[in-house]
Amino acid sequence: MVRNVPQSLSVGGSGRGGGASSSSHGAGASINMDRQMQVAEQLVLDLRYPVRRERALLELSKKRELFHDLAPLLCNSFGTSTVFLQEIISIYPFLSPPNLTPAQSNRVCNVLALLQCVASHPDTRMSLLNASIPSYLYAFLVTTSKSRPFEYLRLASLGVIGALVKAGDTEVIRALLSPEIIPSCLRSMDIGCELSKTVATFILQKILLDDAGLDYICTREVKFFDVAQALGNMVGELVEQPSSRLMKYIIRCYLRLSDNPRACDALITCLPDMLRDNTFSSCLREDPVTRMWLQELLQKVGGNRVALQVGGSVNRIHSNLDSRRE
Repeated sequence: MVRNVPQSLSVGGSGRGGGASSSSHGAGASINMDRQMQVAEQLVLDLRYPVRRERALLELSKKRELFHDLAPLLCNSFGTSTVFLQEIISIYPFLSPPNLTPAQSNRVCNVLALLQCVASHPDTRMSLLNASIPSYLYAFLVTTSKSRPFEYLRLASLGVIGALVKAGDTEVIRALLSPEIIPSCLRSMDIGCELSKTVATFILQKILLDDAGLDYICTREVKFFDVAQALGNMVGELVEQPSSRLMKYIIRCYLRLSDNPRACDALITCLPDMLRDNTFSSCLREDPVTRMWLQELLQKVGGNRVALQVGGSVNRIHSNLDSRRE
């Protein structure tokens, strides 16, 4: 993740030499931006020193929207990716048995917020993947504790992966298609809070919308049925606690699965009955797009059901004719 390192960050300088503007604009906004960049550079430098690191992580996380081009700065600064990995790995021993404190969780969540910043930037997104950073986050997603420290960690980790897939870049999706990504999302869909479930389902939707992702899931029978079961379980939960946003992602996942012929046949039996009746009519009343997706899904699955029934009837007719001939 280290390339084109600014001089102030490639050596042990004060971090103030690279912030001055070389332009002649002289506008107040430009001067303010330069000052903010100087602050950001100094905070990134402070990450190298354990005694300054916690404050630097907190300040960078809180002000990440104010610092212009923070993502390239983090990505290109010497040793920063190593610091982030050290912070992430340091809490592994507290995951099982679950013994994570709020302070430990908050500190790593600040790291994850900065990684989300890197994942969101088009110029640094692939560097994050090339460094295999997502693989270090799956340990946070497969935990079973529902306590707040774990839930915040789960949500922040999902935020990093969600930022990676948001643009729908095929190269990114294919880089993420490892054995861990689907189980990690499904675990969050199973035990996470509503927001975690929503982000995890959004990630699954983005994976399915890519042809490589759809093929990856539908050509592996166990993975397909695991996905179908997780989606079905959430549909059942939404009867008691409706969420139009989560339902939108669920229906879009089902609709995309139906684009695969084998998966579409399987959905004849896997699709929850609650999606076939009017259970969620009030939940989707204000969402015409999702209603349209649901209608399209039901037509595709219903059409396959009729085709299978007709095929079965034809086979029975031929069987009866053959038996009479005998």
